[in-house]
Amino acid sequence: MPASSRYDLYATRYPLLPLKSVVIFPHSIVTLLVGKPRSIQTVEAAMAHDHCLVVVTHRDPEIEDPQADDLHQVGTLVRISSLEPQPTGGYQVRLEGLQRVCIVTVDSQRPYLTARVEPFNEVLPAAAEAAILIRHLRELVNRCQELRGGLGDDVLALLRQTDDPAHFADLLATQVIREAARRQSFLENPDVLSRLEQLAIALTTEIDLAQLEQRIRDRVREQIDRSQREFYLREQLKVIHNELAGEAGSETEALRARIRELALPEEVTERLLREVDRLERMPAVSAEGALLRTYIETVLALPWNQETEDNLDLTHAQEILERDHYGLEQVKERIIEFLAVRKLTAGRNSSHPTILCFVGPPGVGKTSLGRSIATAMGRAFARVSLGGVRDEAEIRGHRRTYIGAYPGRIIGALRRAGTLNPVILLDEIDKLSADYRGDPAAALLEVLDPEQNRQFTDHYLDMPFDLSRVLFITTANTLSTVPRALRDRLEVIEIGGYTEQEKLEIGKRHLLPRQLEAHGLEPGTLEIPDATWRALIRGYTHEAGVRELERQISAICRKVARDIVQGKDQRVRLTRRRLAQYLGPQRYDRTEPHREPQVGVALGLAATQVGGTVIAVEVAAMPGRGNLTITGQAGEIMQESARAALSYIRSRAAKLGLQPDFAERCDLHIHLPEGAQPKEGPSAGITMAIALISALTDRPVRADVAMTGEVTLRGRVLAVGGLKEKALAAHRAGIRHLIAPADNRRELSRLPEPVASELQFHWVSTMDEVLGIALLPAQPSDGLAVVDADGAIPDAAAAAHGSPESAGEAVAGT
Repeated sequence: MPASSRYDLYATRYPLLPLKSVVIFPHSIVTLLVGKPRSIQTVEAAMAHDHCLVVVTHRDPEIEDPQADDLHQVGTLVRISSLEPQPTGGYQVRLEGLQRVCIVTVDSQRPYLTARVEPFNEVLPAAAEAAILIRHLRELVNRCQELRGGLGDDVLALLRQTDDPAHFADLLATQVIREAARRQSFLENPDVLSRLEQLAIALTTEIDLAQLEQRIRDRVREQIDRSQREFYLREQLKVIHNELAGEAGSETEALRARIRELALPEEVTERLLREVDRLERMPAVSAEGALLRTYIETVLALPWNQETEDNLDLTHAQEILERDHYGLEQVKERIIEFLAVRKLTAGRNSSHPTILCFVGPPGVGKTSLGRSIATAMGRAFARVSLGGVRDEAEIRGHRRTYIGAYPGRIIGALRRAGTLNPVILLDEIDKLSADYRGDPAAALLEVLDPEQNRQFTDHYLDMPFDLSRVLFITTANTLSTVPRALRDRLEVIEIGGYTEQEKLEIGKRHLLPRQLEAHGLEPGTLEIPDATWRALIRGYTHEAGVRELERQISAICRKVARDIVQGKDQRVRLTRRRLAQYLGPQRYDRTEPHREPQVGVALGLAATQVGGTVIAVEVAAMPGRGNLTITGQAGEIMQESARAALSYIRSRAAKLGLQPDFAERCDLHIHLPEGAQPKEGPSAGITMAIALISALTDRPVRADVAMTGEVTLRGRVLAVGGLKEKALAAHRAGIRHLIAPADNRRELSRLPEPVASELQFHWVSTMDEVLGIALLPAQPSDGLAVVDADGAIPDAAAAAHGSPESAGEAVAGT
């Protein structure tokens, strides 16, 4: 080793041995394997002189041949205490750290590096402060040794014997600090007190980590012990179950096997397995166990991954629709278009699938159309009746916390269908109602919204279920009671009532064969001529659909079955005389509402939930003080229409030939027959106006003319709704002239061809045109005199004394 003077140390060159990731502290002993030629020459040069060399760490361990700038400025002067050659070449070198040194220059002229160094100046701490820190560090070392161990007895002995702060810090850092970067930073720190504080922080961190690891190990061991205990108990329980159940085995194991076999979604599988674990721990006779068992069975019964393949052959669909339904050509065309779009978008995950809504009176085939669509597509069919439903839980299901809880009707329909993509018919959505238990129509918003129903959550299941593959079809008699938000999700297809000819064909093709089979009669046993069919339809039915017709056919089949069993007949030809014998006298007379022209009676038309109907509006004028009475359960809008019609008449009194003060000298009473039936809407405006004018002027109203339209104070006739149903009602009643607003003329193309060709439409825009068509000339009367003394007749009505074709615009079926 060189002399201790600063000059000699500075003047002496030492061989320099760069190390990649090794930092050697003073007073520490390190053994290295030296194998590189340059490093071997460095060691041999040191052995040739005083066995001393300088070791320094690379700044970047990836550099294989470092230069002066690639090395740290602070290193350690070490002595080679032993050198052992290796069989493979190189040496095993034992180095003993002497002191820190600062590298002044590095010389690379020789085959190995040499360095000129000077001593590293250290800042020594106060003796008292250093003693306190050393004592604290010894306590931390003992605590760390208890938790982790790792320090040898010789190291612990040295730490107990050493009181020099620098020596103690270097000795402890060798054992505590492991990362090369931190060791180099510690080596370069001149403040001994700071080194001791760093060691205290490092030991405290190690102790905290050791305590955390100990807690984790304890928890893991506890969980392992608990798992082993549960496994042992479960195996015992399994043996007990097997003994009690005999060959049937354990119920819970069977449930677990079913859950794994069904390949359910991962979330569903995990949930069911947890429920099975709960069931296994419950007593077999507990009430909660029975509820839990029912829940598991219900979830397993759902079609989580069962799906049928769609048949989108349009020819096949057309054949099914023609086989099951007669007429309804526009509806069938729309269904074929719907299936064509489904075929083109199949497999594209269309984000806005269409939800059809069939709207029409009862008995026109709305439900059977949904069943035909399912048959044509090859899908399962399920019907959900929503009539009278007032509880939201009927749609979303009941929560399992309630006694008697069960899934909602949507999940129930899927369970019955057994597939993930059935056709579900939501029947009578217009009959939904709401109360304190919630609004089921609001719950349907999620069901029918393709953006939401992919994650539909039934309260009973309490887990998402995908409804996006279900084809929903809805039916309603009217849209007036369907909430706007729900109606916005539907594509409405209106189905009007049937004509007489359509009813005849439906009866022959569908109703009669079905009733013959239902009553055990062979085909051909009952023969019904067309004339008898028409007599049956006209005299014994009065409806838009065919349900009443089917009931009458059923009654006829019962009579025929009785005659055959009694041996009276084997084959029956139903004549009109025998029809009267079977069903009694006719129930309806189609000519009754318009037998002859009457004063103060006008025929109006109304569209109801059960189809169109003819309403005779009656008006009576009597002496009084100008009161207006309306009876027959007229709604508020209809009463307003009556007052508007009267105001129009008062404003046109002079042109109508009425005295200016007629309204002050008479009372008017408007009555709408069939008073038990509520009536509403503005479309009876012109009808009430004509009836009022007829009663005030003693001019009869034509008996073969029905009318519909809203009237304004200026005498304009505005468009109304439901023209198709009203026209069908007029046609069924035998009326052949129909007055309608000119703005409704565009709806003429929607009428069936037989109706459009047999009805004569009079399209009007003003009340003057209506007066000219509907009113006949005045007749002598002893009634209330409210006309002028000269008996003036309005100009618009003067030309209407003849046929209705002589005034206004008359269009027959065009």
